[in-house]
Amino acid sequence: MSKNAMSKRVAYLFVAVVFGLCADAVSAGVVNDVPSCYLANHFKVPTTRLDQEFFLAIDQTTVFDDRLRAQIVDNALRSVRPASAYTVLDFSAFSQGRYTEVVTRGVVEAQFPEKNRDDVSERALRSFDACMGGQTAFAKKSIVATIQQIEAGATNDLAKSDILAALKDISDKIRTSPASDKVLFLASDMLENSSISSFYSRNAVRRIDAAAELKKATAAGLIADFGGARVYVLGAGLLTEDVKKTKVYRDPLTMAALKQFWSEYFKQSNANLVEFGEPALLGAVGTK
Repeated sequence: MSKNAMSKRVAYLFVAVVFGLCADAVSAGVVNDVPSCYLANHFKVPTTRLDQEFFLAIDQTTVFDDRLRAQIVDNALRSVRPASAYTVLDFSAFSQGRYTEVVTRGVVEAQFPEKNRDDVSERALRSFDACMGGQTAFAKKSIVATIQQIEAGATNDLAKSDILAALKDISDKIRTSPASDKVLFLASDMLENSSISSFYSRNAVRRIDAAAELKKATAAGLIADFGGARVYVLGAGLLTEDVKKTKVYRDPLTMAALKQFWSEYFKQSNANLVEFGEPALLGAVGTK
């Protein structure tokens, strides 16, 4: 075996050991569940600010079909890039033992600065670069496993869906993110069904009065602050009958009213609703 091949083998074995030992951290979901390649290689961790944090919030009262699940996974994986972070949350009905919680959070570190590479040994850089490849793979594997875990527990049988209250909680985490660009990818039917209001009528989407519903949310203290985040919604108006592959007609005016409510809600909550998937997204979640 050549010296170069041996060095690569050592580097990849190092990656396997580091990430294998830290695999149990995936369930922590508090600060950073992805092991640091800087610390593993005894480099000083850079103080560079995060370029972006991607927040994926999945509603456990919404059951998605395979096509929508694929969109959730694909867009989440697109967020994994250097100098970025991701947070995956689930939410549901507060009264039924399914609370809003961070399931996992990870930081994908910035690449080693080009201007400093000449100051480090070639062997150390090979080890670091290999570790960074492993870090990206680890982050993607963690995201997919977390999405599968959340969706495995999804059900249409819960009596309530406290979306507004959950979003108020989620907004606190987004607002305080150190990232310069914050993105919320919300996988939910967006059909509030709580003590505040219900967007359902006879197992279908109710045509709401957007202005009246916004007044209810304001009176209940549920207007949030998302810190200027960009918001993408997948699953709006999705019903149990959709999963059963029953043909469900949605009145365009009903869906327009639903979109109007959420557009105004996010505007008043210091966020920008970029796309409202009814139910699928027409494009990918954008990155800056």
